[in-house]
Amino acid sequence: MSHPVKGIDHCFSLVKDLDKAAEQFAALGFTLSPRGLHSEAKGSANYTIMFPDDYFELLGLIKPTEMNAPRRKMLDDMGEGLHAIACRIDTAEKAAQELEALGIATHGLGSFARPVPLPGGGTGEAAFSTVAFTPEEVPLGTVFMCQHKTRDTVWIPELLSHANTACGLGGILAISADPAADAARFARLWADGQVSDDGKVYTVATGPNSAPLLLMSRDAMAEIYPGIDLSGTPKGAFTAMRVKVADMTALRACLEKAGITPIETALGLAVAPEHTSGTIVEFVTA
Repeated sequence: MSHPVKGIDHCFSLVKDLDKAAEQFAALGFTLSPRGLHSEAKGSANYTIMFPDDYFELLGLIKPTEMNAPRRKMLDDMGEGLHAIACRIDTAEKAAQELEALGIATHGLGSFARPVPLPGGGTGEAAFSTVAFTPEEVPLGTVFMCQHKTRDTVWIPELLSHANTACGLGGILAISADPAADAARFARLWADGQVSDDGKVYTVATGPNSAPLLLMSRDAMAEIYPGIDLSGTPKGAFTAMRVKVADMTALRACLEKAGITPIETALGLAVAPEHTSGTIVEFVTA
């Protein structure tokens, strides 16, 4: 039986104040989609930051509902920030069947659609099917799979150009109490999941042209991001997101205009979670 999960499609931050988060990311030089409203039952809304092959989503709860009670509890218990990874698949139903045959448990298979305000005016529809790995399969955060049925209303050309020259996800980083064990568990979730390490950081390859997942101790994370208060990131989820940029000079100009002083890292520049609603954003050269 083949493994159906091909890489990372997108990731999302669950935030306390969606409009504030959108303003913060716009100040970093990102182009954001128009605000998308989900169903009344979901009680949520989002903004997307699109790249050619993947994307990042800001998700906020705009009114309490029975359906979003678990996410409200996540915000209360864990704090805002990078909570979830969505994986690339062909079809959700087939993925669930193939993963079951491989002994990997899933739940929550379903489909939904939401209206999409188009940048040039008017409204389209974005349709998806999703299925999630059970919490027992996932060491940290939430990992689910996403089948796009209407790619043209998500990957809109006008949304792919960013003043900071961002062009893709470069990695997702997480603090782990046992990085080696957690990396091995995460690697099972992708067809090409392979683990490599340098003794401190355990890197899970997730597929061709797909951002890796990096797991490490709290001390190792602090070495990568010196001077950043890690307590501003969510507990038990993901800590940092690397974003590839084509032009570091353009990025620096955006940060200077926003009055943000980044942290110099071995790979690029990092922005602290107080400027990003709970997620360390590290910009690296594409």
